[in-house]
Amino acid sequence: MDRHERIQRLHRLLKVNRTGASLERLMEETQASRATVYRDIAFLRDALGAPLDTDPDTHRFRYATGEEGTFELPGLWLSQDEVYALLVARQALAGQSEGALAEALGDLGPRLRALVGERIDHLGRIRVLRQASRRIDEGVFRAVSGAVLERRRLSFSYRARSTGEGSARQTSPQRLTHYRDNWYLDAWDHGRRGFRSFALDRIAAPELLTEPAQDWPEDELEAHFAQSYGIFSGPARAWATIRFSAHAARWVADERWHAQQKGRLLPDGRYELQLPFGNARELLMDVLRYGPDAEVVAPVSLREEMKQLLTLALTGYGAR
Repeated sequence: MDRHERIQRLHRLLKVNRTGASLERLMEETQASRATVYRDIAFLRDALGAPLDTDPDTHRFRYATGEEGTFELPGLWLSQDEVYALLVARQALAGQSEGALAEALGDLGPRLRALVGERIDHLGRIRVLRQASRRIDEGVFRAVSGAVLERRRLSFSYRARSTGEGSARQTSPQRLTHYRDNWYLDAWDHGRRGFRSFALDRIAAPELLTEPAQDWPEDELEAHFAQSYGIFSGPARAWATIRFSAHAARWVADERWHAQQKGRLLPDGRYELQLPFGNARELLMDVLRYGPDAEVVAPVSLREEMKQLLTLALTGYGAR
């Protein structure tokens, strides 16, 4: 255990024990020798200004009366595990954002190096693999994330991928969502008077406005953005039932498709998955990944839509 973590543990222990802690307790908590604990106590008191004194009767170390609720360690103090967690998070975010977050997080490098030394050079051993991610403009990401955190309205130009048509939008940002290696803005669209999800890679010319963003309760946001399957927002219109072969069940049974999903193993080893959906497009695309190992059972309309997709796909492999 390094000094940073020992000091942090000493501080936490003294904060919660108003009557003080014995030297033996401090040694046990920090896993350090008597001499090391005395040095850490001196550093905590003399260098960091902690209101430390010793009870003359019990010889227990404690924060002076009235100070235990106000004194905090100056600056940012992290344990070794917390530093490692921050390094892993930094590596993951940098890999997912393709520059949008990497530059902002870059200046943490020298500061974290001072805490963990050359171990920071081994970050390359933490791999973040992206699939089907789309490039986003760094300025767009900063403007959108700023609007979300500062709770300000945001205007921008938006070109829908489905139609290719452009439009001007004024929104009250609600949440920034990272979904399948891409970023989306969940917002209230003032012009269309409804909730919308905007892909950040389709946003251009963002502008933070002076007006504060209108806020909606979390349960209303969940009801609109998280009730149905996938990124498509809106209420669920039906429940889908999909059955997977015994072979595919080994994977699907451990997968999280939706927060409200229901699953069960069938007597023959197959796995049956039920989940709510609104727009069938993304759900069918995901089921198609399993090919002959997946069968859409219900509702009938979803099953027929899957049959049409398979028929159309098969026509592409006709005789030439």
